[in-house]
Amino acid sequence: MFFAFFRGQKIILKDPTPMNNHLTRRHFIQTAAASAVALSARTGPNVFAADAAKPALLGGKPAHTGGWPKWPDWRQQWEPEIVEILRSGRWSRAGGGGKVPTFEAEWAKLLGAKKALATSSGTTALITSLYAAGVDAGDEVIVAPYTFIATYNAVLIQKALPVFADTDPETLTMCPKSIESRITERTKAILPVHIYGMPCYMDEINAIARKHKLAVVEDACQAWLAEYKGRKCGTVGDLGCFSFQNSKHIPSGEGGAITGMNEKLVDKCHSYHNCGRSFGTNTGSGAFTRGNNFRMQHFQASILLSQIEKLKKETAHRQANADYLIAGLNQIGGVAPARLPENSRAAWHLFPIRYDAAQFNGLPKGRFIQAMGKEGIPCGGGYHEQYNDGIFDEVINSTGYKRLWSADRLKAYRESFKDLKGNAQVCATTVGLSQTLLLADRSAMDHILDAIRKIKAHSAELAKKA
Repeated sequence: MFFAFFRGQKIILKDPTPMNNHLTRRHFIQTAAASAVALSARTGPNVFAADAAKPALLGGKPAHTGGWPKWPDWRQQWEPEIVEILRSGRWSRAGGGGKVPTFEAEWAKLLGAKKALATSSGTTALITSLYAAGVDAGDEVIVAPYTFIATYNAVLIQKALPVFADTDPETLTMCPKSIESRITERTKAILPVHIYGMPCYMDEINAIARKHKLAVVEDACQAWLAEYKGRKCGTVGDLGCFSFQNSKHIPSGEGGAITGMNEKLVDKCHSYHNCGRSFGTNTGSGAFTRGNNFRMQHFQASILLSQIEKLKKETAHRQANADYLIAGLNQIGGVAPARLPENSRAAWHLFPIRYDAAQFNGLPKGRFIQAMGKEGIPCGGGYHEQYNDGIFDEVINSTGYKRLWSADRLKAYRESFKDLKGNAQVCATTVGLSQTLLLADRSAMDHILDAIRKIKAHSAELAKKA
């Protein structure tokens, strides 16, 4: 059964098997809401607040004491193939054959892409894709600011300028309405980020890109199997980039991939990632073009191939638990889930909550996170305004960037960070539940909701002692 909560009272709903959930998110939320309204009529608005259990931070018992799934999850049956690869002495893909091409074919098939290329990391996937998209020294790229630093580092490595679009506070992703005002005669590409595995509004982004003849490179490094209107993230723009770093849903320690629907473009990526050697449709008068060595190794590909079926099952499990949490959060208030595009599904690398301190009697976000930790619910503050950390002061003062842009342009660029009001709000209010929480069972989701209810009911006292 589903157990939804409204004002501390348990609502019993029929529950399909979580790993094979045929109940739509919309239907479940409607059902939960209808049950909650009926319960409200019986209980009144203040029943739970009077009887709420004490938060662990105030001496009460933690809501969750059972721990959480460990990560990464290694399985002994994967070992023989890896040992065989190591003993063969053929670890690099440079000689042809092996597991890397097999993984590329399987990854492309899984995502519905025309072609895929494995790389040494998600960062190198981004660098390679931007090169293939024609981004060069002196160009500009419209970038999402709410992301891991690698996204705009990939732009900086091209000696291009990452120009930040603002973040939509309701979606936590790039706000399409903020893009066009950032476009200049130097703009070459748009780099949206499906942060936490939540799809961006790609129709609007692609329309702007077509209007201005710009490439679209999706940073899908946290969006394995996320869907946007029936298509997998990483196949909606010109190129898509994935990461398989240790914390990711399908890890190989380090590793990445590029996907695309244009064979020539992916072949261009292949040449660049393999020291510039000609490949497939990317041939020229000479044997080499510009390139780097960003190749994946065969034992990494073997690790990834072993996890594809696991990824499918765990993604469905995460999504079912996320739907359940969303329905519960919508009944609490002050902890709103992010809004997703219509007909889209998130992969939920982290599960973000939009925290409204005003509805928690002014309880600071940091104190809320501390209280959740004491309840046995690990979470964090998400990304901060990294453009204020000093990296862009270094960029603006570097010899190379002074050669490529005027002093006035660089000054205006630095001052433009003050205009990112939406991103500042997102950084100040977002709380992210840790990576493995959605892999737990349904009772653990009730523990998360119980913890938030306890904290809200006692938020005034918690705020006084902050």
